[in-house]
Amino acid sequence: MKAIQLTAYGDSSVLKLVELEQPVPSGNQVLVKIAATTINPFDIKVRSGAMKDDVPVHFPFIPGSDFAGTIEEVGEKVTRLKKGDKVFGIAFGGTYAEYRVLPEKNVSLMPVNVTFNEAAALAVPLNTAYSILIEAGKVHAGQKILVHGASGAVGSAVVQLAKYLGAYVIGTASGKGIEHVKSLGIDEAIDYKLQDFSTLVSNLDIVLDLVGGAVLQKSYPLIKKGGKLISIVMPVSSDEAKKYGISAEFVDSVATLEKLSFGKKLVENGKIKAQVSRVMPLEEAAAAQDLLNKGGINGKVVLSL
Repeated sequence: MKAIQLTAYGDSSVLKLVELEQPVPSGNQVLVKIAATTINPFDIKVRSGAMKDDVPVHFPFIPGSDFAGTIEEVGEKVTRLKKGDKVFGIAFGGTYAEYRVLPEKNVSLMPVNVTFNEAAALAVPLNTAYSILIEAGKVHAGQKILVHGASGAVGSAVVQLAKYLGAYVIGTASGKGIEHVKSLGIDEAIDYKLQDFSTLVSNLDIVLDLVGGAVLQKSYPLIKKGGKLISIVMPVSSDEAKKYGISAEFVDSVATLEKLSFGKKLVENGKIKAQVSRVMPLEEAAAAQDLLNKGGINGKVVLSL
């Protein structure tokens, strides 16, 4: 099978196309013939070695965090899925490849109203949006929420899910991202390159930080007492949170079938739409990572197999 592999940390030039033996499922595993995967910032951080202390990998390593495809074969203990099912899900590594073996519990039937490219683009955003809005944020109707990085792939899913939950949603974006988030039904869009969000919003119930750095630091005083700050990109400050009488939490989203199944229903009901920015062949994985790394991408960069 074709796969993209790296044998050392480095820039995108360490990504190489290789031929490997096709894996075989056993027990509760399924073999997925992958039709699409995507480029995630996490993949780039792992490849560069930026996360080697927290997330070490063993070389040779096949990158990739999400997938959509078809069940090719199942292990003898598999009961829910069968050969021919169209599925999507999340894995740690191994999806920049034609085939991937996964535990059945990590694989969901994909929404019936999307393509493989769209399903792959939805997996991580749906899972992350659930983690921060429902699990950590416990968002409910009438709350006022600020989403930093609202036009990205995860941000787009967060905006759509927050609106579905009945929140009043404000988001930061720039350039074409402003029109993009407006098309998602956002209540207010702030162009962070032209406007200082910290002077425009206050008395927020929740801030969802998908950006980090100074943006995170400037967000604490904008939240009402008893409110929440949630970040998925960097640690939060308990001292700052205590100073303003709020709670602050860093969320490392754990992939579960429950989250994917919940998101699947919303996609099928038209409440959340996939955001695909660019589709490239697997062989161009290095160029695709470089494209995402430059920034300014509204939606997902998909690798099609």
